[in-house]
Amino acid sequence: MNRLTTSQITASLAMLLLSTGAALMTGASPQSILLPILAGVAVLLICARGQGRDEPARTVMIDPPELADHPDFRDFLEAIADPLMLVDKGRILRANRAAQRLLGAHIEGEDARIAIRHPAAAERLAHAGPMAEPAVVELVGLGTRDQRWQMQLAPFGEGAQVRRLVHLVDRSGAYAAERMRVDFVANASHELRTPLAGILGFIETLADPELGKDDETRQRFLKIMDGEARRMQRLIDDLISLSRIEAEKYRAPDSTVNLSELVAEVVGVFRSSHGDRGREVEMDIAPALPGVQGDRAQLSQLLHNLIGNSIKYGRPGTPIHVILNEGPGSMARLTVTDEGEGIGPDHLPRLTERFYRVDSGRSRAMGGTGLGLAIVKHIVERHRGRFDIASTLGKGTSITVLLPPAQVESPSAKAIS
Repeated sequence: MNRLTTSQITASLAMLLLSTGAALMTGASPQSILLPILAGVAVLLICARGQGRDEPARTVMIDPPELADHPDFRDFLEAIADPLMLVDKGRILRANRAAQRLLGAHIEGEDARIAIRHPAAAERLAHAGPMAEPAVVELVGLGTRDQRWQMQLAPFGEGAQVRRLVHLVDRSGAYAAERMRVDFVANASHELRTPLAGILGFIETLADPELGKDDETRQRFLKIMDGEARRMQRLIDDLISLSRIEAEKYRAPDSTVNLSELVAEVVGVFRSSHGDRGREVEMDIAPALPGVQGDRAQLSQLLHNLIGNSIKYGRPGTPIHVILNEGPGSMARLTVTDEGEGIGPDHLPRLTERFYRVDSGRSRAMGGTGLGLAIVKHIVERHRGRFDIASTLGKGTSITVLLPPAQVESPSAKAIS
């Protein structure tokens, strides 16, 4: 039987905190010490149950085999949002609701290796000897095929030679973010390397004294080099723009923008600067629309990207419709529609990924950077709006953006300010 007095519990908690701080200062990862902390706190809190601050020190008796059945231990398990289980001699004694949702409501009393069904986990769970230190195991495919989990095991209570506290941490989001970062760096490097290689090749050619004398060849090469350099400039500008938008994504815009006026302005720019194709841009703006809560420069960029895409990928000679009217909940609804080849349903979910292209060769030939719709998506997110792409093969594509109206300041707020 364990006998702990109030002073012993207080001292144990103090030692637990001191050891935790020391472990972190020496470079230990937070994950490697999390489970021992949880286990220690659970036991100490259960032992401390019922001892008031002003009560005299008295003895609390806890029988370790009965600890798993203690009401406070069950409460402790449920207080953890992640799947958490107590395993004894290879069998799951207790599992919180998160673990039961992941592995099944029947897992209590079941062999842990059957419940988790992963070779790396089975090897660790089968080991019944004393644990020198907490263990961490990476699991792939638990739950769904793409999910990645980190299984952390730590000894628990006096039955440490056979009992384990098993904590499952969902690492899918962190893994996906890391993959996105790696892919982004690789794609950006590739996009910059291609035009740079062309520029360097033409410079080496023009450095040849014989070829340098041919004025026609030199002018043709210089024109190609100029195009490649401008392509790199567009890509760098888009990368910088995307970085700025992401940096501000959690700070909602606080200005009021007259979207009707801005749409008319941008459409006018396209009509005057894109020749016959620009004059095919048609505009339909509903009267008396309220302003939107937004950043004017970013909304202008959004319009340029959407209309520019329609000009690039719509069939020449067909109209491009830019429609602005009132949407649900007094939101402003902007729709840009073209009549082109359309986009297959397999591509639609990935269109806002950075550097994703339906037709890479055609996109590059038209000067696209592969970042236009990614920028549009982040602008919409920052404006707390909604974004939808609909397309039919052979007919065309329609992109709809919903933006919330500007907040009307109350007279009392104006008086205070």
